Amino acid sequence: MDGNVITGSWVEETARDGYYRGARYHGAIQLLAEESGRRLSGKWVGFGSDGDVKTGPWRLEFQDSSTSKATIAAYDRTPND
Repeated sequence: MDGNVITGSWVEETARDGYYRGARYHGAIQLLAEESGRRLSGKWVGFGSDGDVKTGPWRLEFQDSSTSKATIAAYDRTPND
């Protein structure tokens, strides 16, 4: 982290029985933190299964400070829901 710039790496291991059959992907990420600290936005970069370089947006946004069971249940879902 350097000021409001955050640089790091990511790793994704896909489901063994899914479309990508347990493939493991990794890459780099760079994000800018808004002054409030409640939103990070930027881009990821990584290699696709065919060896080409891929990029895309990445955004993290603060949702709720509560750790109650009801709040956790409200956010306990897969991204495609």
